[in-house]
Order: sequence, then structure tokens, then C-alpha cells
Amino acid sequence: MHLGLLNSALQQQDSQEKRSDPWSPLPDEGWKPCLDSSNAPSLPTNSQGYLQVFLDGGLNQQRMGICDAVAVAKILNATLVIPYFEVNLVWQDSSSFGDIFDVDHFIDVLKDDISIVKELPEDFTWSTRTYYATRIRATRIKNAPVHASANWYHENVLPILESYGIAAIAPFSHRLAFDNLPMDIQRLRCKVNFKALSFVPHIRALGDALISRLRYPPDQREALGTNYLKEVTDAADKQGPGKFVVLHLRFDKDMAAHSACDFGGGKTEELALAKYRQQMWQGRVLNSKFTDEELRNQGRCPLTPEEIGLLLAALGFDSNTRLYLASHKVYGGEARLSALRKLFPLMEDKKSLASAEERAQISGKASLLAAVDYYVGMHSDIFVSASPGNMHNAMVGHRTFENLKTIRPNMGLLGQLFLNKSMSWSEFQQAVVEGHQSRQGQIRIRNPEQSIYTYPAPDCMCHG
Repeated sequence: MHLGLLNSALQQQDSQEKRSDPWSPLPDEGWKPCLDSSNAPSLPTNSQGYLQVFLDGGLNQQRMGICDAVAVAKILNATLVIPYFEVNLVWQDSSSFGDIFDVDHFIDVLKDDISIVKELPEDFTWSTRTYYATRIRATRIKNAPVHASANWYHENVLPILESYGIAAIAPFSHRLAFDNLPMDIQRLRCKVNFKALSFVPHIRALGDALISRLRYPPDQREALGTNYLKEVTDAADKQGPGKFVVLHLRFDKDMAAHSACDFGGGKTEELALAKYRQQMWQGRVLNSKFTDEELRNQGRCPLTPEEIGLLLAALGFDSNTRLYLASHKVYGGEARLSALRKLFPLMEDKKSLASAEERAQISGKASLLAAVDYYVGMHSDIFVSASPGNMHNAMVGHRTFENLKTIRPNMGLLGQLFLNKSMSWSEFQQAVVEGHQSRQGQIRIRNPEQSIYTYPAPDCMCHG
């Protein structure tokens, strides 16, 4: 779609022209993680009962739900049952909490804040997903409003706990407000997100292996053997760790169709996406009311692999950059990735870095695949997401908390630049660099109604 810019970018990468250093670390702005409660952690003398929550969505939506569940349990002085994960209807993933997160670590980190049980005691084993699916039950709350206040829980859930000893909330995603809550509750939510939620050992082990292979690539990669994780490189005889970028490339068929943008595939692609849009949403897609130019000017078109590659090249990343691709299936397959691969031939993913045997425990499980990508993303030098979404928001918040560099594409600016077909590479590069100076992980103070998980300051970070 942008052949002129692509050719210019490739020519620059072959030249010896001096570029700005995109790897420079973030300056210290004086903000530090701040999770300690203003009061000494204490468990209630008597629990009000058992709190169950049923979480849907993907990994990062479930992650936020877990944090909110802990906060609600604290608000109600309730004992939290390890959250139940609904089967993901999109990916058909039945992974449970314990398949993804280290349950014992979760309980241990929070042991002074709330009571947590892995399973309900025998007197309450009847409280299951199947039980609530058959008819209306007095112990189920299914009308919890989005971003409910603490008072709502006191008025509507606490009486059920007091009457029955148990309350089950389903659905529960996004069911706790971000504002008007005590500071201790806010910090507890961040403690869960950034400290208590640790992935199970086999996810961390595979993630560590991928990170090692990205930082210490062999001069000539040998075929991976069948001995699980045997090729984790010994850093002692190397010159030092190399740097790498994690790119979350959110460009699947659903996103392409729902955006109603033109991605350069001609009339055939346009008709195919329109047909898919009709099948999935019966044509009820707001963006379809606008032209492609209007959508791009508004920053509402997801970046293609080619466009995210041009962004990175303009910011100074060259062909020696090691790029880890964190994504599900890319719409258009390898053909859609070709321009990105030309710009960054050292691009890797889980399949290129690990053998089928090493990936066996996560194969076909979207949440576990996403967990590995999240883990690698948190250990990368730089993270960039091609489009906003739950993964983008979760990583931005977590990396802000850790003061790690995270590039947030300026979608509106890039949309306008890519519409200008007469722009030279030097003009494009200058506009990109200027438009992203303040979009590389600098602290952004949370505004009312914004997510504490994306904007941890000032609730969970202290200045000075």
C-alpha cells in the first residue's frame, strides 16, 4: 500500500546514515511503585461468606476481573473463591485460573489482605455454573452494573452473603468503578495485578527460553531438539545480552472487517470483508458509515504489518533489530507480513524460537499462548502494539508501573500521513519522530473514569 515509503525505508536501512537511538531508556520522572496500604493489612475477624465470580473474555479481560474480585471481596469482608473462567466462545479455550496463574503464589501474596479458598467447602458445593444456568437462583447476582460503586455492593450483595453465606456474581467483567474508592482498595487492585498474578511455572519457563534465544541468538541457529527447553543459551560465553522489541500485531479478520477500512486488497478483499461483516454483525458496524479517508483521519483504522514496520523504521529501528511477533493469526497470512519481514528480517515468534515439543502444553490454547506473549512482552526492551485493545492496555499499565519503554502509535497522525501519497521519507520520518516523542511510556496521570490498570499513577505510584 505504501511502496514509495517502503522502498525509501529499505534504502535507509542499507545506508550508513546516523540515526537517533531508539533504545535509549526512559528518563526517571520520580515515580515509583507504591502498593503499601496506609493501614496495616488485616483480615476480618469473621468472614461474611463466600464470594464467587464468573469471568468471561480473553486473558487480559479476565486478569482485570480477578483484580476487581479481590477488591470486592475486601469491600464486603468476604472470602474469595478462586475465580471461575467461562469457556471463551471465540477461541473455544477452556483454560482455568490454575492452568494460567500460580494459585499458591496468588493466595500467599494476598494472605494478609483477604481470605481465599481454592474450592468451596462441602456445604456449598452445589453453587456451580451448571446450577446457575438452569433457573433464577437467590444467591446469584446477574444485574451488577458496569463500574458499580462500593455502596452498590454493600446494598445489593452484602445482604445475600448475610442471608445465604454465599453470593455468585455472573457476569462480572468491568463490574467495579475506578473512582470514589478508598486508596487502600485501589492499591490492593494494583497489588493483585502487578504482584499476585504470576503465571504457572511452565509458562514462565517457556517464556524465559524465548527471551534467552532473543537476547543470545546463535550465529547459526541449529535445529531445535526434543529435550524440553534444552537450548536456553548460557550467557557466560557471550558478549552480553542483545535487545529486542515485542510487537503485538493485532490484525485478525474480525478487526479488519469491523474497522471497515481499506487495506489495499482491492475489490475482492473489500467484498469479502463486507460479506464477513454482514455475517458477524448483520451490517451493524458504525465505521461502515464513513469513508476510508474519514476513518484514517480519525485514527480508527488498525495499522497493517507494513504500516507498523514503517513506523518502527521511522523511529530508528534498523534491519538488525530483533523483533518478536506476539499475535494470533494475521489476516492475509504471510503475504500480509512480507513488507514487515523485509524491513525486519530477524523477526521471530513462538514457532520460530521453540520446537513443537516445547510448545505442546500451550498449543491450541489461546489464553496460554497470550500468557507467554505477555510474559515475553514484560521482559522486552521495548513493547509496541499496532492497535489499542485489552492486551495493549494491560501492557501499557504494567510497563508504566515498571518504568519500561512502551511505544503507543499515534493512530490519528499515522492515518493522515499514510493518506499522503506524495510525502517523502524524510518528511514522514520527521513527522513520526515528532509525533511520538511523548508516546514512549512516560507517566500519564489517570483521569476520572479511566482504568487503573492502564494508568496506575497516581493511585498505585508515588512521586518523589
